[in-house]
Amino acid sequence: MAAPEERDLTQEQTEKLLQFQDLTGIESMDQCRHTLEQHNWNIEAAVQDRLNEQEGVPSVFNPPPSRPLQGLLGWGYYLIMLPFRFTYYTILDIFRFALRFIRPDPRSRVTDPVGDIVSFMHSFEEKYGRAHPVFYQGTYSQALNDAKRELRFLLVYLHGDDHQDSDEFCRNTLCAPEVISLINTRMLFWACSTNRPEGYRVSQALRENTYPFLAMIMLKDRRMTVVGRLEGLIQPDDLINQLTFIMDANQTYLVSERLEREERNQTQVLRQQQDEAYLASLRADQEKERKKREERERKRRKEEEVKQQKLAEERRRRNLQEEKERKLECLPPEPSPDDPESVKIIFKLPNDSRVERRFHFSQSLTVIHDFLFSLKESPEKFQIEANFPRRVLPCIPSEEWPNPPTLQEAGLSHTEVLFVQDLTDE
Repeated sequence: MAAPEERDLTQEQTEKLLQFQDLTGIESMDQCRHTLEQHNWNIEAAVQDRLNEQEGVPSVFNPPPSRPLQGLLGWGYYLIMLPFRFTYYTILDIFRFALRFIRPDPRSRVTDPVGDIVSFMHSFEEKYGRAHPVFYQGTYSQALNDAKRELRFLLVYLHGDDHQDSDEFCRNTLCAPEVISLINTRMLFWACSTNRPEGYRVSQALRENTYPFLAMIMLKDRRMTVVGRLEGLIQPDDLINQLTFIMDANQTYLVSERLEREERNQTQVLRQQQDEAYLASLRADQEKERKKREERERKRRKEEEVKQQKLAEERRRRNLQEEKERKLECLPPEPSPDDPESVKIIFKLPNDSRVERRFHFSQSLTVIHDFLFSLKESPEKFQIEANFPRRVLPCIPSEEWPNPPTLQEAGLSHTEVLFVQDLTDE
C-alpha cells in the first residue's frame, strides 16, 4: 500500500490513515484524511460513520440537503417543528450511544487477531479435512504487507458460518485439488470467519454482499487494491477460470512494479558501489596524505637532528678553542737556552709535523700536556710517549699518578724527542 504523500502527519496518524483506508476501501487518500480529521482521528468513530453512510444513514458531517423553504407557511412550520426535531434527534443519539455500551457487538473488539485465524483453521480442518489451500497464519494487515513485499496476489476468503452455501463451497470448491494447486502456486491465501473479530473487521472493510466471498488484492499503482470480487456459490472450474482471468488482466501491474523495484535496487546498488569506490578512494588519499605527513615529519626531525648536531659540534669546537686559549695563557714562560735546568723537547705530532720548546726540570709533566693541548695542530685527546725506554708519560692525573711527576722525576734528559699519539677515535 502506498504511503500517503501528506505532510505534517505523525507516525500514529499515518498508521491510522492506512488502517482506515484498508477498512473502508476508499481509494482517495485525501478523503480518508478529511474523514479522520472530522472525527479528531478517532478511527472507530470514523469507520462507524462511514458504515452509516453506506447503509443510508446520513453522516453527522454530511447531512442530506433539505428542500428550500417556500413562503411564510413553510418558515412557520419549520420554526414550530424545530424544537421537536432537536429533542427527537438528541434523544435518538443518546439512545444509540447508550445502546453501544449496553449491547456492544463482541466482534467489534479485535483482541487476538492471530488467535482468530488459528481458531478458524482448526475448525475448518475438523469439518473439511486437511486437504485445503495453505492458510496464511497471520493477521490481515500482515498478509497485505507480505503480498506487497513479495509482489504476489492475495486471495481473501471470508467464511459465513450461517450461510447455506458456505459448506458446499468449502467442501467441493475450495478443497478441490486443482483449486488447491492454483492457489498454492500463484498467490497467498488468507481466510477467516466473519463471526470472529478479525474476520468481522475485514468484512467491514471489504463490504461483501453475500457468501461465499472471495477478494483478489494486489499492489496496483503503489497501493494494495481489490482487483476482483467473487460472491456466491461457484464451481471449481469457474473459480479457476475467473481467478486466472483476474491475474492475467492485472499481471502487467506486478511486472511493472517488479521492473521498478529492480531498477530501484540497481540504482541503489550502483549508488552503494559508487559510495564504496568513493570511500576507498578517500581512504587511499587519506593514506597517501598520512604517509606524506609522516615523511615530512621524518625529514623535519632529521633536519632538526642534523641542526642540533651541528650546533653541538660548534659548541664543542668553541669550548675546545676556549680551553686551548685558556691553557695557552696559563703556560709558564719558556726558559732560556742558557738555563742549565732547562730541557729541550722536540714533539713529533700525528700529522708528522714537529714542534720544539724548552721546559724546566722542575715543571710537572702536566705543563707539557697543556702546551701540546694549546697547539692548533694537536688532537683533542692524546698521550705522550718517550722512546728510550718506550713508555707513556703520566701527564694527566690518574689513580696511579694523582700528581703527575716533574720532568726530572720522569727521567727526561736535557734533550728529548717525544711522540704524540692521537686518542680521539678511541
